[in-house]
Amino acid sequence: MQAVEKNAPLQDPSGAESGSRKPGAPGPTRQDKSSPEEQPPRLTESVNDVPELSRRIGMDHDSHREEKVLPPSSLEGQAKDAMHNAFWDHLKEQLSATPPDFSCALELLKEIKEILLSLLLPRQSRLRSEVEEALAADLLQREAERGDLNILRLSKCILSMMTLLCAPLRDEAVQRLDGITDSALLLRGIFQVLGLMRMDMRNYTLQSCQPHLREHSILHERAQFQERLSRQPGLLDHTTKWLSRAAADLRPVPDAPASSGAGASPSEAASGPEPLSPAVVLSQAFLNLLLWDADHDEEFPETLLADRARLRELEVQLRRLTVLASVLLVASSSCGSVLFGSPQFVDKLKRTAHALTEEFDSRPEEVMLTVSEQVSQEIHQSLKSMGLAPLSSDNMASLTGQLQDIAHAQNCVRSVIDQRIHLFLKCCLVLGVQRSLLDLPGGLTLIEAELAELGQRFVNLTHHNQQVFGPYYTEILKALIPLGEAPETGVESL
Repeated sequence: MQAVEKNAPLQDPSGAESGSRKPGAPGPTRQDKSSPEEQPPRLTESVNDVPELSRRIGMDHDSHREEKVLPPSSLEGQAKDAMHNAFWDHLKEQLSATPPDFSCALELLKEIKEILLSLLLPRQSRLRSEVEEALAADLLQREAERGDLNILRLSKCILSMMTLLCAPLRDEAVQRLDGITDSALLLRGIFQVLGLMRMDMRNYTLQSCQPHLREHSILHERAQFQERLSRQPGLLDHTTKWLSRAAADLRPVPDAPASSGAGASPSEAASGPEPLSPAVVLSQAFLNLLLWDADHDEEFPETLLADRARLRELEVQLRRLTVLASVLLVASSSCGSVLFGSPQFVDKLKRTAHALTEEFDSRPEEVMLTVSEQVSQEIHQSLKSMGLAPLSSDNMASLTGQLQDIAHAQNCVRSVIDQRIHLFLKCCLVLGVQRSLLDLPGGLTLIEAELAELGQRFVNLTHHNQQVFGPYYTEILKALIPLGEAPETGVESL
């Protein structure tokens, strides 16, 4: 059965009434998309009950979800496959018996009916009646008791309903089921495709609700914070200190007067230092959070306390990517461009190094010792398999030594990579992720996909936080940046 297509354009999965859908038909109208009563009730009812869900969805700009596919080699994947195969084999035995046993089939048809009804919008009353009539439980029970329940006939009826309800990208999967004549195999295929259709509906609903969820989350968080601020006037003290530190980081340190009396040129003296932009100060402040000293956690900005766990995750992800890029840079400089011209070798080396550095934070030296041994072995074997001369013992010793030295934060390669990743994240805040990826600093191209994910998560978090607490940041920055120093519209643009 086909897997979920990645990055497939989202279509209205149930925008057709019975017999009215055509391939490529337009999606729902504006009223269909925005009207709360036209959305599946479970999600819309749960939003107000679970504020954290609203916040997570509001921060996630890419709401598209895909089917979770377990690796076939994993224990969980093998157990799941074994259970599913056992169930469908049991169903096949029941339907092949004389007389047939329809007990499992009836339960499956009941569940299929529930799934089909869950895919319908309230306005699709005629199709709802057709589903209810075709899959009426009492009728199916009587037919099963008489022994004349026709699974193939019912399956064909179900397929015709699925054709009306599915998004265009599922048409081919539904059509492939039409040629199956084995009842058990056909029911299995129907269930798999219905699972994809249900996920399509979930994605469509999330995409439709997301603007409302974002607005709800922003207003709700701001109102809660304002209520606390009215009771605790000093609630923004740490936030003010956080922004003040960022502004100080960006202000140039005055040069000591030269002994020769030579100063700046008249044009330089007239222009002075570049004015501070409130947006740039805020970007610097957010970047500083990724270097936060745990000893000062009691001074963490009040406006970002709800995001502390997410920022810790980003810190860990950034550190692991720094180590990964450092390993790849050292390895590529040691073995030349031949091996690193092979995408298969690079991908294998990346996966190996990334897996081995999972516990880097807790035991860096031990981890890098393992990494150095494994990477050296991978390079040696790859050179040998390509018929190339292996590294000399001196070069191998140099490679392992350089890799092991990455364990130290002061390592020059690691420091350079860390600075470049921070520069990339700064560009993401100013230009956006996609534009920043167009001009990656050297040493980062091999982790482009991983950087894109890190950058998008960081941008989403900062953007959401800025939308919630922008008015407070604006007032603080007005006091921090003198009126003559800031651009005319800089503060108001936050």
